[in-house]
Amino acid sequence: MITIEQLKEINKPENMAITEHARIRLYERNISIDDIVNGINTGEIIKQYEDDKPLPSCLVLGFSVKLQYIHIVVSCDIDFIYLITAYFPDPDTWENDFKTRKGR
Repeated sequence: MITIEQLKEINKPENMAITEHARIRLYERNISIDDIVNGINTGEIIKQYEDDKPLPSCLVLGFSVKLQYIHIVVSCDIDFIYLITAYFPDPDTWENDFKTRKGR
């Protein structure tokens, strides 16, 4: 299980591994690496995906540099955070706390 403390300990741009797919999505969604770093620094883990491969992953809810709620899906090892995706949660899909999907 990933902890937010683990993520915060290595949460620096030089410790982020970002796939080309994730990089394209960040660009399309106007999300910067600074948004990711700030989101993790201000964030909490709201869901664990312990069965993900090759590493377990988690969903972090935090704030972008412009103080917008942001969801960040990451996995990590001792040295790196592996960014899977990030997005600004849609209020039509998420409850007001942005931790629970509507209809669940």
